[in-house]
Amino acid sequence: MLALTTVMTILSGLVLLVWTSRHAMISRENRGALVLTPDAPGAADDAPMVSIIVAAKDEQANLEPCVRSLLAQDYPRFEVIICDDRSSDGTGAIADRLAAEEPRVRAFHIDRLPEGWCGKNHAIVRGAEAARGEWLCTTDADCRWGCPRALSVAMRHAADQRAHLLSVLPVLETQTLWEAIVQPVCSGVMMIWFHPDKVNDPARPNAYANGAFVLIRRDVYREIGTHEAIRDKVMEDMHLARRVKQAGRSLRVVRSHDLYSVRMYRTFGELMRGWCRIFLGSFGRLRRLLVSWTVLAVMGLLPYAAAVVGFAHAASSGSAWAWACGVAGAAAVVTQLSVICRYYRLLGERAWMALSYPLGCLAAMTAVAWAILKLRPGATLTWRGTSYAKAS
Repeated sequence: MLALTTVMTILSGLVLLVWTSRHAMISRENRGALVLTPDAPGAADDAPMVSIIVAAKDEQANLEPCVRSLLAQDYPRFEVIICDDRSSDGTGAIADRLAAEEPRVRAFHIDRLPEGWCGKNHAIVRGAEAARGEWLCTTDADCRWGCPRALSVAMRHAADQRAHLLSVLPVLETQTLWEAIVQPVCSGVMMIWFHPDKVNDPARPNAYANGAFVLIRRDVYREIGTHEAIRDKVMEDMHLARRVKQAGRSLRVVRSHDLYSVRMYRTFGELMRGWCRIFLGSFGRLRRLLVSWTVLAVMGLLPYAAAVVGFAHAASSGSAWAWACGVAGAAAVVTQLSVICRYYRLLGERAWMALSYPLGCLAAMTAVAWAILKLRPGATLTWRGTSYAKAS
């Protein structure tokens, strides 16, 4: 028992130091991080035309609100291309109706998926082939562009930064308890590897994009091989960003507030399947998945275990190491929760939900473990009703 409490005391002390350093990071974010907001400068009247591509599969509940919010944009020149990807519900009929009502909307219907392609990649390529814009913008049907200046602000930022690919991060909607528990933790895991400061640094290999809002210059899109070059990749946004950065082009990621939002998943099952896909497609390698799982376990759960084990053992034995273990664990827990409260406020989430952080860690660890299992030979990944033999 002495050996266990000693190890847990040392680890808890290290965890305490790491969580303490996170306060400084959040303070820097609050002071100086760039966040696009509705009052940011917009695009000029002679801004280049943008083709917005919406790949939609079985999105009858989401498609029309999404497209209506796109049509409300004040950007001077844009079109909306809806690619109905083998939908079995009313998505196709909604797309046709919107195209008939609004000249800026065009609808295309895809009835088969070619061998070796992921559905969204194929749908975006079809849309890009028909696009008339100098810039392409891909978005998802579950997004709501609540601010009519969102596209204008993003295009102005891309021009100012001389970006070839710009990805604007969304505000995540969390309407159910499970969404509020899981989404911030899983998003935090992604930020460990893909913080905007790392992604925006051309000297670093880190590359990231969020498919909910990706702007890319059309000539650069062709230069990197379009989505055809990543046809079998489940997380197409990540691989597109990597190809842009590897080509020596400018990749930018920026946070946003009140520009647009997305409700990614609605049920616990969708959360687990969705984040399994994201972790698998984004990390792709066993090492990164194992590191992510370990970080969640040590940083998220170890302090609670140390506090319980330490104080319980100290109560029966009076051991000094047991007391030290309990105190170190408790101090790490308090510091962790204080950091998570600030982090949740930064995300626009309810601060008191920080109390659910350990449960969120368990859920995130489950999604990571599921992704690890998908690395085994012969494993398949099913998404949007299509099974992919090569989960990449």
